[in-house]
Amino acid sequence: MVDPLKERLDKLRKFSDSAKRRANLYAEVSGINDKPVASSLGALQKAPAPGKKLQKIGFLMLWVPEPTGITCAIGGPMIVAGRYLDKKYNGSTIHDIGHHTKNSMSSISDFKNSIM
Repeated sequence: MVDPLKERLDKLRKFSDSAKRRANLYAEVSGINDKPVASSLGALQKAPAPGKKLQKIGFLMLWVPEPTGITCAIGGPMIVAGRYLDKKYNGSTIHDIGHHTKNSMSSISDFKNSIM
């Protein structure tokens, strides 16, 4: 006959060991102080879209009525710069990459099933 208190104690020990291992892992990961890696991972999680913002501001400046026309002269180049930035810096994140990978895998499996 197994004592329920011993079972509970063993279970608590396992939880404690797991928590200690997890805390040690987090401590080791936080000890990594590599700024380029951290900024790259941050960019993958939340990608800024400077081109879209610049285009929106450019369109607003282009269409705002103003007697001197300065905003029209500034708005056009802002739109062009925004389009360039869209091509240079895409706004894809890890979520987008996973979504496209999932779609590709489903199309590959559909193709495989149609052949067999």
